[in-house]
Amino acid sequence: MRGLLFDSEAHQVPGSETRIEHAPRLAADGTAEVDVPELERVALRAIDDTLALAGRESQIAAVGISTFWHGLAGLDVNLRPTTPLILWMDTRSWQQSKRLRAELDAEAVRARTGCPIHPSYWPSKLAWLRESAGDAWSRTDHWVSFGDILFQRLFGELATSSSMASGTGLRQLAGGWDEELVERLGLKERQLPQERSEMRGLKPDFSLQWPQLSGALWVTPAGDGALANLGTGCVDPGLRALTVGTSGALRTMTDRLPAQLARGLWCYLLEPGRYVVGGSVSNGGNLHAWLLRTLRLDEAGLDERLDRMGPVSTCLTFLPLLAGERSLGFAPHASGAIAGLTQATTAEEIVRAGLEAVALTFAGVDSALDQTAPGARRLVASGAAIVSSPAWAQMMADAIGKPLLVSHSAMEASSQGAAELALQHLGIQRRPGLQPGRNVEPRKAAHEAYEEAYRRQRWLYSALIEGSS
Repeated sequence: MRGLLFDSEAHQVPGSETRIEHAPRLAADGTAEVDVPELERVALRAIDDTLALAGRESQIAAVGISTFWHGLAGLDVNLRPTTPLILWMDTRSWQQSKRLRAELDAEAVRARTGCPIHPSYWPSKLAWLRESAGDAWSRTDHWVSFGDILFQRLFGELATSSSMASGTGLRQLAGGWDEELVERLGLKERQLPQERSEMRGLKPDFSLQWPQLSGALWVTPAGDGALANLGTGCVDPGLRALTVGTSGALRTMTDRLPAQLARGLWCYLLEPGRYVVGGSVSNGGNLHAWLLRTLRLDEAGLDERLDRMGPVSTCLTFLPLLAGERSLGFAPHASGAIAGLTQATTAEEIVRAGLEAVALTFAGVDSALDQTAPGARRLVASGAAIVSSPAWAQMMADAIGKPLLVSHSAMEASSQGAAELALQHLGIQRRPGLQPGRNVEPRKAAHEAYEEAYRRQRWLYSALIEGSS
């Protein structure tokens, strides 16, 4: 959880960052959840600490909030939590996902909502909760995202943004909740929040606690991925935002609803009329961390050693699906694999193969985007995992075959985007520009080697994942 201050030119105020670590609860059965009251406390503390850095005499004009898509929690009639907040990475609903795919026209659902049927999204989670949550299902009066809960606490009104609604898998891209899904899941439309773009007027206790925010405009929370595009200046189809944090995504923004989404892609909203099209991978920085932790490697000098190995030099084929799969296959219950291991294989070769495998996955997403929203000239990279690894950035450029701009100032691209969106809601019209950074050019021979490696990866995927479904 982070809090940051920005000036009227969307420049971060030096020394204004608040950072509070909060880990989700994970389990081998696919559980990935957070206690709602605890997350509320962390969010309120982040606001407290950030305002303390600003000083009590400061006046904040607007507040923008970046939050994670797809999280789901239930509230009872008194707006108390009936469930934990279930995160995008929770895979316990994989069987319900397979069942919904069989019962519904899954491609028609994706065309209407922009979202595949998959455990990441609300339909599968809700079907699972209805079967397994006991009386929590019957006690739930509202189904919401975390940002909705936070704003209800602050303003006394339950509402959501178009951006967050579009990431549920229940909202039609044309607007409104999807009637077929609502009926199939046994919901009532009143259980889902109405959309609002902004709010003013904190509840009295918060107005007294935070005088700096007494007149502020609050933009309803938006999805972190869409805001990362805005924050990196990737606001037209000529530029694509590549974000690699814990997970990862490759996205483009357009003011036109795509006529057709290529296989494996999704489409969400930043706000009405501003569409974000892309693909997400569940394994990014988390895979990198797992490799270092499991193989017990010293990070000192590792990136340079990985870079010296050269592309596709390990003779390994790696399926980087340890945290499940989203794009491109959206298999409901995927897992990872490594083929080609011998007694001569080293730990560093396994790391290199794992990072290359993630790069190959992004190459597949980029190819799908070329079919849906062609014309990209460059990718702009953000996120701690890729910004801190020049070797991985080179792998990405080589595998995808497009130039990559790695901007060190884009470590917090979603926060930057939230500030840009807040300024726009204040009527300050400015076009976010690209931040200066390091250009990484693709190498022709390396790209050709990765094309062959991608074919091997797809063969292994077909044998182990598609063959077992």
